[in-house]
Amino acid sequence: MLLDNLSKYLNKVEGAVRNLQGAYVERYEEEILTADRLNLRIRIRFQTGHMLEINESIIGEKSQIIHLGYRYHFQDAKNNMVFRYDNTPHFPELETYPHHKHLSDGVIPFDQPSIIEVIEEAKSLTG
Repeated sequence: MLLDNLSKYLNKVEGAVRNLQGAYVERYEEEILTADRLNLRIRIRFQTGHMLEINESIIGEKSQIIHLGYRYHFQDAKNNMVFRYDNTPHFPELETYPHHKHLSDGVIPFDQPSIIEVIEEAKSLTG
C-alpha cells in the first residue's frame, strides 16, 4: 500500500490529466516500486498534434514528496521541442542547478514546476 501523501499526489495528477480539454492520454503509467517510491510516466497528445511527456521518479517521506528525477518535455506537431524541464545535472553554472528549462534557443535557470503548471503551460501554447 502506498503512503498516503503519494496516493494524494497521484490522485491530484490524475485529476488534472483527466480534466484536460482538447487532448487525449496516449500513456498513463504508475509504476509502484515500494510503498514509498514510484515512477510516473504520462504522454498527452493535444488535438493540434503537440505532445507533452511527463516522467518522474518520486519517493514519499512522511508528509513530503521528493522528486529524485523528472523530465517534462513538450514538442510541437512537427516534433520540434518547445520546452523541457528537467533536473539532469549537466548545467552546474545555473543558479537553480540541477533544475533548468530547455527552450529552442538555449537553457535557462528554472526551479521545478508542478505537473499542473506544466500542463497549463503546454495547454496555453496549443491554442
